[in-house]
Amino acid sequence: MRAQTNPVEMVEVVRGPLAESRHSGHAVICDASGEIMDCWGNPEEVILPRSSAKMLQALPLVASGAADAASLSTERLALACASHQGAPLHNQAVAAWLADIGRSESDLICGPEPSRDKDLRLSMIRDREDPRRIMNNCSGKHTGFLTLTKHLRAGPDYCCPDHAVQRAIRSVFEEVTGETSPGYGIDGCSAPNFATTMHGMARAMAFFGSAETRGDVLSKSATRLTQAMIAHPAHVAGEGRACTLLMRAAKEPVAIKTGAEGYFIAILPERGQGVSLKIADGATRASDCAIAALLVRLGVVDAEHPDVKRFLNPAIHNFAGTVTGEIRPKVGVF
Repeated sequence: MRAQTNPVEMVEVVRGPLAESRHSGHAVICDASGEIMDCWGNPEEVILPRSSAKMLQALPLVASGAADAASLSTERLALACASHQGAPLHNQAVAAWLADIGRSESDLICGPEPSRDKDLRLSMIRDREDPRRIMNNCSGKHTGFLTLTKHLRAGPDYCCPDHAVQRAIRSVFEEVTGETSPGYGIDGCSAPNFATTMHGMARAMAFFGSAETRGDVLSKSATRLTQAMIAHPAHVAGEGRACTLLMRAAKEPVAIKTGAEGYFIAILPERGQGVSLKIADGATRASDCAIAALLVRLGVVDAEHPDVKRFLNPAIHNFAGTVTGEIRPKVGVF
């Protein structure tokens, strides 16, 4: 599709005969050279990729030698890229990682968050337990920051934009996006989130997707992170989440990562391709649907797979349990 200035309608929320809500957005698919293969909306739209950038933020952890110095497993590398549920699996893994690097939960700068795991969250409410930093969906990323901080012998305020960790992140972020970042916003977990364009983010994901064909340190680091995400989809998000279920449903290796405010990326290492997606109004229901539709278009997943359909065409039920409509990709867009 020819690039446009404005976002294009991607997702409809249908009730009866009407599409009563519509979600527009931008999407870019890049090849190994960073060139645009296909796009919808404006590829030069400047965005904050939010948590979809976590594998970029984890690159210095691996490239610096900090991951090897700390003997990080593939599970821990996946957690460094994760927006996890705060389920027991995640909490125990982060706690063990903190202990192994001689740090504690109090060293995490991300704020406290109640678990997003339904059973654990209800248990915490019943037992009047307070939210915890270790349950923050970004605690794996922050433990990665702490690991790099220790390796660099830097100060404890690792979220400060001028800290050695964040300077290293900005450097690799700009290198793999191929663009100078125009600035940053402070993310929900207190870390800087660097801005780029839709094309820049897709270019970065194609860098990850094609990294195995190159031999430099940064490419080898990108390959390790991509492989870790693919090997441990439950660590990247959690049960019931789009990232985890779509990775499991895929017919080929693919790393998929959501970000707040309607962002999504996909890394396709067998093709050397990268995908970036942004829903303009930030709706998760629309970004889940649109990324599923793009993966169907690419032949990465089957539209009829139950774990694809739950995001591609989720039914809308009323309080009586009656199906009253559905969320679906706009016909003819993808």
